[in-house]
Amino acid sequence: MLPFDPKHDRPSLSAATLDLISIGAKLLFTNGQTTEKLVTASEQLAGALGFRAKIFARWGELTVCIEDNAGSLYKIVDAMPAGMDMRKVSATMEVINQVCEGRGDAAGARSALEAITRFEPVSVVRFASLAGAGAAALGVIFGAAHPLTLVLIALSAGAGACLRRWLAGISRNLFVQPFCAAFLAGVVGAIVVRWHLSSMLRLVAVCPCMVLVPGPHLLSGAMDFARARIAIGLARITYASLITLTICAGLLLGLALGGGSLPASGPSLSVPLGYDVIAAGVAVAAYGTFFDMPWRMLPIPIVIGMLAHASRWGAVSLAGANPAAGALIACLVVGFIITPIADRLHLPFAGLGFASVVSLIPGVFLFRMAGGMVDLVSLGPQAPLALFSQLIADGTTAILILVAMTFGLVVPRILIEEFSLHRSQISKDL
Repeated sequence: MLPFDPKHDRPSLSAATLDLISIGAKLLFTNGQTTEKLVTASEQLAGALGFRAKIFARWGELTVCIEDNAGSLYKIVDAMPAGMDMRKVSATMEVINQVCEGRGDAAGARSALEAITRFEPVSVVRFASLAGAGAAALGVIFGAAHPLTLVLIALSAGAGACLRRWLAGISRNLFVQPFCAAFLAGVVGAIVVRWHLSSMLRLVAVCPCMVLVPGPHLLSGAMDFARARIAIGLARITYASLITLTICAGLLLGLALGGGSLPASGPSLSVPLGYDVIAAGVAVAAYGTFFDMPWRMLPIPIVIGMLAHASRWGAVSLAGANPAAGALIACLVVGFIITPIADRLHLPFAGLGFASVVSLIPGVFLFRMAGGMVDLVSLGPQAPLALFSQLIADGTTAILILVAMTFGLVVPRILIEEFSLHRSQISKDL
């Protein structure tokens, strides 16, 4: 073996290190890791290999730069942060930690990261069955009690999940899957009403759409804003908003094609605590499946999600809090519990946090508002004042709940991170 020649071998070593960091950063970025954790993990990996790194994240690309006393290299990597795969993020973070702790080398890390990129998604059977169970659980939370209604919701959501998997194999457009799944839910809802299979059109049509809501991207965008990463934060929130608009459009178009419409108002039914909490746990399990969480880790968000919904139920039903205040209380509880767990398990906070509070999403208010807007346009000047008032009430409620959920999850995360950073700084000074 030839002796190591710094002048000759350093450039090749730099290029190999740049490739390694780029692969790891792309895996984290495209599968749901927050920007802050992505940057920190990449910098630590570079430091362990004798380099300094800088990561610049934009929607659609990452710029990875490494440098040492001999010079610098950079690379622009195509990377779309539209996915959420907890298994890939957890495995990638574990590989990075092994290198940083001296338990692995660059060659082994490169091989392990390339293997992670080839991880298969969850099976279609598991994906579709949990989608149906999660949608039915949300139906229970929002007042559906008749078994036939719950079966129809589950079948619609399960069929939508199969459709999404099929479309994923033939189209890379980010909006085709949610649009078509929502369109199918709208058609099913209209057929259900036309054939008098269920009187709860609102839930039969809406619950399969609620499992499509891109909550993790909203949370990641909010955390980017909190860290003054304005460009990527705005891009994430814009993407989440466009997906939501796509879902609304697909749902309303499917209803219109079937000769139905979404009522602008509907009764809010009280659900017993036991049913409410159990249904919340099922909904969390469904979202854990969507985000490819390993089975052994799934009980953690389920328990936390059930606790969160019990907190929300107590705040609303016992203390008389409004839905937004109840969501804020529940999400604050989740935020303080889930932050250290996400760091400990190397899981993306946005995915784990949203999975734990998915049962709180104001999907009914949001889609009901969309239906009310269509009715308002159709009726024109003849629209009753009550319709306009209900439209404003639904829209305001949905926005306030989303803001409360985001605030409740993000603020504990930021506070704990700042406290940990301050404590680490004190330890270094001592």
